[in-house]
Amino acid sequence: MEQSCAIKCPSISYQLVGTKKIQQELAKPNVLERFLENKDDIAKLRKCFAGLWSLDDSNIVKNAIEKPELYVMKPQREGGGNNIYGDDARETLLRLQKEGTEANAAYILMQRIFPNIFPAILMRNGICHKDHAISELGIYGAYLRNKDKVIMNDHSGYLMRTKVSSANEGGVVAGYAVLDSIYLV
Repeated sequence: MEQSCAIKCPSISYQLVGTKKIQQELAKPNVLERFLENKDDIAKLRKCFAGLWSLDDSNIVKNAIEKPELYVMKPQREGGGNNIYGDDARETLLRLQKEGTEANAAYILMQRIFPNIFPAILMRNGICHKDHAISELGIYGAYLRNKDKVIMNDHSGYLMRTKVSSANEGGVVAGYAVLDSIYLV
């Protein structure tokens, strides 16, 4: 496929960049420096990263077992409903340690993000109710190139997901979150 003249959307390399494992690798010291030269840009980008670690890091695993509320275990799956939180993360880490298998490679540990909570009116099954919620904003871009020539690199929209603050998962299709819109004040 990559060798054909077909337009790849995204290319294999861009698809891989979106995986948790590659994001974990990019967060390691001295990796961004291979791709970017400007030290200020690198510092700004690093400020946006949540902590990402493999289960090979015994100190992080120990800390996650002691304080599981500060971490999320993420498998290499998309679509919501796959992340492991809290006591379930602790139990999974302890089980993986006992088994000592290659299953560790299927997961990463991520620093849990605690966004601001706000009051919201949510509609479920046609009924409105008040609750406390959090939102996640995703920005989309459109990028098209032909070999080294960039043809288009533009902003192309956004997605706002909102869920009740007590929910761990956030997938819209999985039923944990709803699509929302931005209202700027």
